[in-house]
Amino acid sequence: MIQTLAPDLRCICAPNPSPMTEKGTNTYLLGRTDIALIDPGPKDTKHLEAILTALSPGQRISHILVTHSHHDHSGLVPELAQATGAPVYGFGPSHAGRSALMDSLAQDNTLAGGEGIDPDFAPDVILPDLAQIAGTGWNLTAHWTPGHMANHLSFEWHEGRALFTGDIVMGWASSLISPPDGDVGQFFTSLDRLESVNADILFAGHGAPIHAPRERIEWLRDHRTERLRAAQAALTRDPQSLGALIPQLYADVPQKMWPAAARNLLATLIELENRGVCQSDPAPGLNAHFRLP
Repeated sequence: MIQTLAPDLRCICAPNPSPMTEKGTNTYLLGRTDIALIDPGPKDTKHLEAILTALSPGQRISHILVTHSHHDHSGLVPELAQATGAPVYGFGPSHAGRSALMDSLAQDNTLAGGEGIDPDFAPDVILPDLAQIAGTGWNLTAHWTPGHMANHLSFEWHEGRALFTGDIVMGWASSLISPPDGDVGQFFTSLDRLESVNADILFAGHGAPIHAPRERIEWLRDHRTERLRAAQAALTRDPQSLGALIPQLYADVPQKMWPAAARNLLATLIELENRGVCQSDPAPGLNAHFRLP
């Protein structure tokens, strides 16, 4: 189903609903003739057909823009690029943008596979922070907004006073932050960046448009700050595993979601260690123990 959100802006929701994607991944088509497609979505033949049949006579997909390379956003890239001939734009491959700490943690094989990383993603055109992308009737600025994933971009649409926020700000839930690709410190910095743009509306990778951007960003900041506070309060001088901390901190979350919660908690504890109020043994990881320093 194609939904018109604004003049020159349409959305097709991919058929991949799940507890992590809500109704599915939003694919945005921006423009009248030269179409900027934002987030192809998962590898799915029906979704590819829906995108191609959405094009009217005289329209072509001229740019394929990817907010980040989780499979539910970038999985369809090869097929869409082949079908349209359009170049693919992104911040870089899946490891691009990681901090030195997260790069070192990536050597821990137990951390792999947290949230469907696309290891083959390789954009044709690298977009550095604040890069400009333009087509007939539209102009975008790329903002590097890591935190949910290190190579995450958001796109400022100048004509619509809007931001396409991928998964850094979603319309239905807070973002999963899963090390080594997710980073709580980067997440806070990205929220500040998005807030400074002062957009009128946010178009997220999942969920409905966000018509009160500042309030939503403030809620996300407060939510993550409360998670930090609660995790610090749960720490003692005696080392505790993630398995021991999860029931204390995520008692309100269904147990089937605890594996995802463990990765969120690990990201929280890494940030607390960066701030000097937590100590891990050995290095931070899913099998580490954590205590007050």
